[in-house]
Amino acid sequence: MPDPFYITTAISYPNGRPHIGHAYEAIAADVIARFQRMEGRDVRLQTGTDEHGLKMARKAQETGQTTRALADEMSGHFKAMCDGLDISYDRFIRTVDPDHHRASQALWSSMAANGDLYLDRYEGWYSVRDEAFYDEGELIASEDGTHLSPNHTPVEWTVEESWFFRLSRYQDRLLQLFEDHPDFLQPESRRNEMIAFVAGGLRDLSISRTSFDWGVPVPGSDGHVMYVWVDALTNYLTGVGYPDGGEQWKKYWPASLHLIGKDIVRFHAVYWPAFLMSAGLELPKKIFGHGFLLNRGQKESKSLGNVTDPLALAGRFGVDNLRYYLMRDVGFGQDGSYSAEAIVLRTNAELANSFGNLAQRILSIIFKNCDGRLEANIAASAEDEKLEKEVLDQISELRAAFHDLAFSEGLASWMKAVFACNQFVDDMAPWALKKTDPDRMIAVLMVLFRCIRHLAIGVRPVVPGSADALLDQMGIAPDEREYAALDDPHWFRELARDFRVTQPRGVFPRLELPEAEEA
Repeated sequence: MPDPFYITTAISYPNGRPHIGHAYEAIAADVIARFQRMEGRDVRLQTGTDEHGLKMARKAQETGQTTRALADEMSGHFKAMCDGLDISYDRFIRTVDPDHHRASQALWSSMAANGDLYLDRYEGWYSVRDEAFYDEGELIASEDGTHLSPNHTPVEWTVEESWFFRLSRYQDRLLQLFEDHPDFLQPESRRNEMIAFVAGGLRDLSISRTSFDWGVPVPGSDGHVMYVWVDALTNYLTGVGYPDGGEQWKKYWPASLHLIGKDIVRFHAVYWPAFLMSAGLELPKKIFGHGFLLNRGQKESKSLGNVTDPLALAGRFGVDNLRYYLMRDVGFGQDGSYSAEAIVLRTNAELANSFGNLAQRILSIIFKNCDGRLEANIAASAEDEKLEKEVLDQISELRAAFHDLAFSEGLASWMKAVFACNQFVDDMAPWALKKTDPDRMIAVLMVLFRCIRHLAIGVRPVVPGSADALLDQMGIAPDEREYAALDDPHWFRELARDFRVTQPRGVFPRLELPEAEEA
């Protein structure tokens, strides 16, 4: 029995509505979770919202709301995005949840018991937008002479009493971690960045604030709330039952994969392991920092007016079309760019014209020319066997690539199998065989039926709704749609006994580009 698989997204900061970057990470995490379930693993997927911190408190003041009312409203938008994009999460966690406050305070107490916390005074630069502290040497001079963070966000000089975490104590252990476990942080470019950062020297980290009260109270220290990143990172523990232990904790911790954006790698690959080491807890097995998704080559921002509502995009082009495009077009781990034209071109060429058309044509011919009947007793030719083997081999390539989070490469392998099937249809011309060799027509149609079933199962983690709609039409039972079903030698004979193909319905309609964008 394979090990359980616990995957998390970064929890989203809900001081604004979701944008395409949030959707990209959620979709990628869902594809991984569905893929691992189809590999037979017990999977837990967690996502949610990170609702504490100064940025939320200031946003609430601007809008004239209580901070809790703002958090409730905005967190609802992120949950709606996940539901609308078919994200199969097991828990949508909120950092205002009572069990999360308890978990955060338990982690704090464990770090304190290890002698890693002390009270002092913080003086330094802080970015409210990043919710991050920066050293003088990390700042960038702006054109007007003010300081900016490495992410080009404003910073302000902060002076207040603060609890500190002895991060400096963990410098050597972190470097040893990166050396001994090269897969701990991926891709390689992120690992190299963090090795350089840690090797440059770690200073102790301010981990409490007294200038506002919207956060998790520090145990035994009136007036202090936890630095938002201590609280936010702890969500990964909260979701599996920390500090109580129990069945979920035993089964799922340590996490198999933290999936995050490249801009928050430092928090996850430096601060988080150090907190866990201090608390005596196991480290996650892998952290992967994916790239940014750009809108026509530009990062989305309110000032540029190019922020995309992911649910509007999904409503316009279809949830599965959007999911497929994002996993197919962007090399995972790298920055990528998207546009309405690119979504239409990619999904029309591959899902509608290639796979969708293949399935529609073959099921229609079986319905019309074979009275919908499947024939398991007709001999397959060497050509038929070669095609089916190629399809199954390419799906094996997809699975190997998906294990490595190389989604674009995996889908390229899948498309090779789709193209091979379409070439086979053109070469065999089953519509013409009806008159010249009806038995050969049936053999051709049957191998293509089997290949379409394999292809639908292969791509199911990416386009779950569409793949299931097609498999429903093909009579494939819901419990026969995991990858293990591809190894079943008896499925087709059993299906052919009593299943008949009815008039098929297309599951990948062609998209049209609005005239304004065509122009």
